[in-house]
Amino acid sequence: RHMDIFRLQLRAILRASAFGKVRIMFPMISTFEELQQALAVLDDVRSELKAEGVAHNPHLDVGIMIEVPSAALLADKLAPHVDFFSLGTNDLVQYSLAADRSNPDIAYLYQPTHPSIVRMMKHVVQAAYAHGKWIGICGEMAAEPLYLPLILGLGIHELSMAPVAIPAVKRLVRHIRMYEAEELVDQATECETAEQVKTLCRDFIRRIAPEMLPPGEC
Repeated sequence: RHMDIFRLQLRAILRASAFGKVRIMFPMISTFEELQQALAVLDDVRSELKAEGVAHNPHLDVGIMIEVPSAALLADKLAPHVDFFSLGTNDLVQYSLAADRSNPDIAYLYQPTHPSIVRMMKHVVQAAYAHGKWIGICGEMAAEPLYLPLILGLGIHELSMAPVAIPAVKRLVRHIRMYEAEELVDQATECETAEQVKTLCRDFIRRIAPEMLPPGEC
């Protein structure tokens, strides 16, 4: 709707790319047509900068957030057109489970370990890898040690989180064997409830690093 602002933002990011490693990530992509439109505008802005002789990196990575169920289900169609995915778990969980976290009456429905979410994330990861693209994850799920074995087992090795969460996550990563994390995912996709998946994750951490669990759970 505000194409002038969008073009200005893309122009600024491209100009900044001349001075260091910069990537572009489009948020809230929900249809293939939206991605096509965004990429077309980006190509147009690139051409403008080239014609003006303005320095920029014409080959910077371009990716999208996978945070809408429609995008997750279309991941295999979107992957060939981008360089990477980033799983936005906050919105993906909320939109998939119709759970408004700000509404106390239905906030209980917000369940990152719901089997449907695990299966959806697995589909997105497989689509990314099938097309040789890397995939990361951001949102509260990435910073929660309880979910770390599940995330790594899915094949996601790029995690975005607040700096304060890094030490605990880093310490736990050192205790995890990948083949065991992958087995955990296989078990999780066969579960029926979010609590069952959460129990699997809790038991996994209790076995390898019980000190990482909250008091009373270790």
